[in-house]
Amino acid sequence: MKILRLPRSKVVLGSPLPWNIRDEEGHLLLSKGHTVDTEHQLDLLLQRGAFVDAEEVREAAQRAEAASTPTLVAPPSLFGAWDKTAPALQALLADLQAPDFAARLDAYALHTIGLIDIHPDIALYRCVRQENAQHYWYGYEHSVHTAVLCVLMARQLQWPEARMLSLVKAALTMNLSIMELQGKMAAQDVPMKDKQREKIQQHPQEAVELLTRAGIVDADWLGAIAQHHERSDGSGYPRHVKEVAEMAVALRVADVFMAKISPRALREALTPQQAVRQLYTEDAGGPLSTSVVKQFGLYPPGDYVRLASGELAVVVQRSVNAKTPLVAAITDAAGLPSAKTLRRDTALPGYAIVGVVSERAVLKRLAPERLYGAMLLPPT
Repeated sequence: MKILRLPRSKVVLGSPLPWNIRDEEGHLLLSKGHTVDTEHQLDLLLQRGAFVDAEEVREAAQRAEAASTPTLVAPPSLFGAWDKTAPALQALLADLQAPDFAARLDAYALHTIGLIDIHPDIALYRCVRQENAQHYWYGYEHSVHTAVLCVLMARQLQWPEARMLSLVKAALTMNLSIMELQGKMAAQDVPMKDKQREKIQQHPQEAVELLTRAGIVDADWLGAIAQHHERSDGSGYPRHVKEVAEMAVALRVADVFMAKISPRALREALTPQQAVRQLYTEDAGGPLSTSVVKQFGLYPPGDYVRLASGELAVVVQRSVNAKTPLVAAITDAAGLPSAKTLRRDTALPGYAIVGVVSERAVLKRLAPERLYGAMLLPPT
C-alpha cells in the first residue's frame, strides 16, 4: 500500500470522507464516510499525522468523475442516527470552551435520550453488538453506551427527569480528559503502562476542572464524575473516600458494566451474562445491580443464542419475562445460514433458548437492518 500525506485542502468540513484516513504506519484513524466537522478536529487529525492510500484516492476520483447523475439520498434511519453519535460527541467535546457548550451538550443529551425512546431495544443492541467497533472511537462510543444504560437504570429506579439528565451528561463527560487515551489503550495488546495508569487515576478530577472552566455548575453532574471511581470501602480513586453519592455509584455501575462487555485488543469482551453475574455479586443484589438486570434481561438484544429448534438466533426484543425474549433466527435447524430472517417467540417450548453461542464471527457481517428492518426516523 502506497500512502500519501493528506493535504488540508482535500478535507471538506461536514462532508463524508471519500477515503480512509490512516497514520504513517497505515493504521486506520477515520473510516471512509465519517465526517470532520470543525477546524479544530481537522487540526488535531493533521497533527497526529494523516495519510491516505494512493489507490483509494484514485478510485474516489474515478467515482466522482463518473457520477454524472444526481445521487439518490436515502431517508434518515435510526441506525444511521446512532452511527453519528460518537463523531458528534467528539466534535462537541473538542469545542469545550464555546460559550454555548452547556446548551449544546444539553441538546446532545436530549437527542440521545430521544433515540433511545424511539426503540430502546435497538439502543441496547448497539451496546451489546460491538464486533465491528473501531478502537479509535472507543472512548466516545463507551460514553454513549454508558449514557444509554444510565437512562434505562434511572427510569427503572424512577428518578426524576432532571436527575436522569444530570446522570446522562455525567456519563457523556466523565472521561473528558482521556477520550483519545481510551482509544489507544483499547487498541494496544500490552497491559496498561505506568504513565497511562497515572493519567487514568487523575481523570475524574481533571474532567471536573475542565467542565467547571467551561461554566458547568450542576453539583450532581460534577459530583458524580468526581466520585465515579470511588468505592464505599475506600479502595477507589482518586481520593479514596468512603461516603459516595448515589449518582456517582450509579455512574460507576454503568461505566464498569459497559467496559466489561466491550472488546479490546488485549482481551475479549465478557458476555452480558458474565458481566451481570459479576455486577450482582459486587453489589450484593442491591437496587442498582437489580435495575441493570431488569433492563438487560437474561438475554439482552444483540445476544446470540441457540434455540430448542436447532436454529441460531439474535435477540431483538425484550419481553416481560427476562428468560423469553423475541429473537430473529438467522440459520435453519441444522445451523446453516438462512436467506430469511424469521421472528421466534422463545416463550414457546419449540423455540426456547437452550444456550448462548460463543462463536460470533458471523455477526460481524450481519446488518442490523436484517433483524429490525429499515427503521426510518419519524418525521420531525
